[in-house]
Amino acid sequence: MACARAYRDVGAAGSVVMVADEGRMPYRRPPLTKEYLRGAVTADALPLEESGWPAANGVGFVAGRATALDPSARRIGLANGRELSYANCLLAPGARPVRLPIDGADDPGVLVIRTLEHARDLVDRLQPGHRVIVMGSGFVGCEVAASLSRRGHPVHLISDEPLPQARRLGDDVGRRLRDWLEADDVTLALGAAVERVTRAAGELAVHTAAGSARADLIVMAAGAAPRTELARSAGLPLHGGAVPADAGMRTAAPGVLAAGDVCRAQHAIAGRSLHVEHWGSAIAQGDVAGRTAAGAEAEWDVVPGFWSTIGERTLKYAAWGDGHDDVAQTYGADGAFTVRYRAGGRLVGVLTHGHDEDYAAGRDEIAAGAA
Repeated sequence: MACARAYRDVGAAGSVVMVADEGRMPYRRPPLTKEYLRGAVTADALPLEESGWPAANGVGFVAGRATALDPSARRIGLANGRELSYANCLLAPGARPVRLPIDGADDPGVLVIRTLEHARDLVDRLQPGHRVIVMGSGFVGCEVAASLSRRGHPVHLISDEPLPQARRLGDDVGRRLRDWLEADDVTLALGAAVERVTRAAGELAVHTAAGSARADLIVMAAGAAPRTELARSAGLPLHGGAVPADAGMRTAAPGVLAAGDVCRAQHAIAGRSLHVEHWGSAIAQGDVAGRTAAGAEAEWDVVPGFWSTIGERTLKYAAWGDGHDDVAQTYGADGAFTVRYRAGGRLVGVLTHGHDEDYAAGRDEIAAGAA
């Protein structure tokens, strides 16, 4: 959608067709693990544009799955046998949720959450008093655990991390996230990897080396993997499991661009390629791709960042995301804090809670330090 919008914004008049295997117009995914799970918003609040926007802007929509891409012929094959020709094609298939390679991971009571259908399925299955186990202490796992607890369900979060997000954000932040989750009545079992899932008498159990926990439903929040099938069918190279692209989102194949989770793009300011799995970066990259397709000069130059709301507390994070060697914290009133991440003396990341001015200033400093 960001690509189509940008393409039209610069005055390009070529035909535009979006192919979506979910069968619906693009929508906002971040609320799925927060407001939608809590019941604060419905699916009607999620679309990126009003229902009349595509027709008003000459954008077609095909509900279906692309199964083949031929860059030499500039044709796309769909699962229903239809073929589409193109001058420029944007690959933005996103990512799929990962299921851990453990016994019981394919039990029908083990759910994942990535799409609206996933979130709707989870909500539809929940009955009053149902116990839920969340596997994983990444942002998705923490958000889901807090949201379901606020719906009134007993929630158990299990993770091999000794503290939530400690590997990425540091122990101090991990302790704060732990405290936030416990304040939302989430029971934590940290520091032991899940070994298997079993079912007996209609009850699910998750087993670790430290013990077992039982539930009616399980949400596996074990990360996501780029959907590269279409890129592979086109013979595109992969780097670290993602499709390389330049700062204008061009891939190695003429006329084929990439954006979002599937893409590892050159960042114009960072001076290196980055694989960023954040909503805001996907939107920014899609915008660049649309301008590139229209023949305009455009580069991905926005410092990657995102927000995460756990219960009622929001973290704001901006970073290059590829490592740091120093961490410094500052604290304010009412639990507010700022964490600055540096590498080689330069600011490469900033994380804030309740310090919006630090977030904005930090993002500017990150960009300036890399220039």
